[in-house]
Parts: sequence; C-alpha cells; structure tokens
Amino acid sequence: MRKLDEFRAEKPAFYPDQAVYAAWSCAELGLGFEDIEGGTGLLFRVTSKGQAVHFGAGRCSWYPQNNATAATLASDKYFANRILEEAGVATLGGDYFFLNARHRAFRPEGHEREDAFKYLEKLGSKAFVKPLTGSRGDFAQVIRGEEALYRYLLVVAEHYDAVLVQPVTTGQEYRIFLLDGEVVYSARKFSPTLVGDGAQSLRELLSAHNALLKARGLSLIDPYVIASSLDDVLPAGGLFQIKGRTNLSAGGRMAFETPADTALAMAKQAAQALGLRAAAVDLFTDVDGDPDAIRVIEVNSNPSIRLLEELDRPDLILKIWRRSFSAVDLIDV
Repeated sequence: MRKLDEFRAEKPAFYPDQAVYAAWSCAELGLGFEDIEGGTGLLFRVTSKGQAVHFGAGRCSWYPQNNATAATLASDKYFANRILEEAGVATLGGDYFFLNARHRAFRPEGHEREDAFKYLEKLGSKAFVKPLTGSRGDFAQVIRGEEALYRYLLVVAEHYDAVLVQPVTTGQEYRIFLLDGEVVYSARKFSPTLVGDGAQSLRELLSAHNALLKARGLSLIDPYVIASSLDDVLPAGGLFQIKGRTNLSAGGRMAFETPADTALAMAKQAAQALGLRAAAVDLFTDVDGDPDAIRVIEVNSNPSIRLLEELDRPDLILKIWRRSFSAVDLIDV
C-alpha cells in the first residue's frame, strides 16, 4: 500500500480531501481516475469494467449508495429530527425559523425571524443555534439573550435562509461512522482550545484562531460568547476551551473512542430511520449529567473522513471508498 501522505504531496494544496482519497483508492484498487476539471479535483470520473461514474466536490455527495431523497432529508436538521423522533430516536429537539420574508406566503405561521425571539425566551433566554442546512460547524454557537440573537441572525441571514434553535445541552460528544449498519469507526469529539504563551491575551489568541476560521471559509467566534475577560493572559501551556462546535474544520479535536453499546445501537437506528447506507451520526451521551441519557445531535449524509488520515488509518479510508465504488458496480466488495 502506497503511503497516503506521499500521494497527497503530489497534489495541489487546494485539492479536496475526498478527491485525494478517491484517487489514492483508485490506484490501490486498480480503477481508473480522471480529473476532468483542469487538475482542481473538483470534478472527476472513476472508470472500471467499461463504465464510468462521476463525482464532484462541494455540495455533491461522495457516497453514491445514499439515495438523493434520504441525503436531502438528512441535510435539513429539523426534518431529520422529526423523522428520528417518529422512529423513537431521541434528539435535541428545537424549532426552525426563516431569516427573510421571501416565500412567506407559502409557509405556516410561527417560523419567522420575530418568532425566534419568542422561542429563545421560552428556552430561558439561552439556546444553541445553527443554520438549518449548515455544515462544518459554520455559525453553530450558544446564544445568550435577545441582543446576542439579534446580532447573530443579522450576520447569518447573509449566508443562510433559516436556522435551527435548540436547548443548550451538555454531554460527551461522539461521531459514529456507519456503512450499511456496520460501525466503521467511532470517535470522541472535543472542543477547540486556545493555548496560552504567557504573553498574549485571550483577545489576541482568539483573533489568531478566528483568522484560521476565516481562511477556511467558516464563521468567526463571537467574542461575546467567551465567558471570561478577554484581557486575561493564559500562562504558557495553559488551555482555554471554546465550547460549542467541535468540528475538525472549526479547530476541534477527535480521538478514537467507543461509547456504550446503547449509543452504537441508537446511531444504527438513526441511520436506518433516515434511509442512509453511509452516515456519520453525532450524538451526546451522559446528557446533562444523566449517565443513561443519549441524544442524537445530527446525522451527516456526506461526512468528511479527514480524521482517518490524521490518525493514520488509510486502511479505513480504503474500506469506505471500496464500499462506495462497489455500490455503483465499479468493483466487487
């Protein structure tokens, strides 16, 4: 097996991760790989047995075994929650709210921007808010009070049409990656941390962190959510946890760890309820201090697998792409 890092070094820095993994997997499996977008990796064709299948970056699904209906429903966090609750899978609940008046005549009352403030009050003026169809942790954060929600919605409306407002929940967060009901891997998720150097203030450390998020095309951390003085200076090596989103792309960290069997069973039930053959289920265990409580956060129908490269598990990357190629008859399982 050729080393993945050596293979990646031959590709441009902007080449999408999954395009790298697909090309590497094709080389390992003896399949044809053709970049058909001028070497960008944004659009490519995989060939075998006289047939070809196309893949694209961005919003395009990397998992052809998922049908379009299931993948689309899963991408709407409210719809996905409703389907899961109907199937007996506990979620974090919440409600959705549109951010502009466009198409207002075609939707029911109670889901407009002004209604979000009433819902926030119902939740005790504290909520976790994220775009209804967002990804990579973009604009996912805790909101405290009407003023903070007003500022948040004003900014998010420039990028998204609607948000999901949920109760703030605590627990141990896991990601469970499934293929046809099989757990390929599970990992514990941790929040981003700022590391002190004994000289820079939290404000300066947060500014540097936000610069990285901006470079990745993600929303910045609002200084108002930091429950400490921004003028505080962390000692060298001291850590400050930024609670909220735990996505790798947002600076979070993940490590292989397997939760209880009950959590694995719930993840399988969630993927099955949504009709997904390939899925990453994010969930909380030990919800709000209850060791028996588990809640699904969301189900991703097009999950990134960058973690597997970072933790040196190319064998699992190959397994995932082999299964995807076999789903469209490019290779036998």
